[in-house]
Amino acid sequence: MSKILRTNPNPILSAAVEYHGFIFTQGVVARNLDLDMEGQTRDVLDQLDTLLEQHGTDNTRLLQAQIWLKDINDRETLNTLWSAWLPANGAPARACVQAVMADPRILVEIMVITTK
Repeated sequence: MSKILRTNPNPILSAAVEYHGFIFTQGVVARNLDLDMEGQTRDVLDQLDTLLEQHGTDNTRLLQAQIWLKDINDRETLNTLWSAWLPANGAPARACVQAVMADPRILVEIMVITTK
């Protein structure tokens, strides 16, 4: 039986789950919800870098991304930072939608699937 590795599990979620070389992250939100869209997005991408590094991979191995925005009008700001964060020709399959967030101060949440 293959081992399932759970990173920072708690009663309702894990920060990431690794199985058969695939890494599935939680929906990552900014640590400081007082930041604007740019600040929150930068923080989320930094957290994703750290989380992926903990699993021996990085954003060059992205397969899929799911992105939730409080306001879809922030998509341009997100796309500018997202495009700069991605490696050349390394964009994953992606969905980006507007959503009601768990906390009204959350402006962006990103969840990715990657491989080693």
